[in-house]
Amino acid sequence: MTQIDIDEVVYITETSITIRESRRRTTVPKEIVDELGLKNGDKLRWILFEDGKIMLTQVKRKGVSK
Repeated sequence: MTQIDIDEVVYITETSITIRESRRRTTVPKEIVDELGLKNGDKLRWILFEDGKIMLTQVKRKGVSK
């Protein structure tokens, strides 16, 4: 099991996935959108590990540093 340092955690929540035919959607919580400064059209990278764990990271926009 992965160890999490709770002192490094800013936000934890759960969201639902909506699947309609070929369209799959998930909602990014407002707190995450605000913290990362996400805008319409920004990309997120999904990484699936062999053990079933998922990592989700923001794909940085070109020319933008944070």
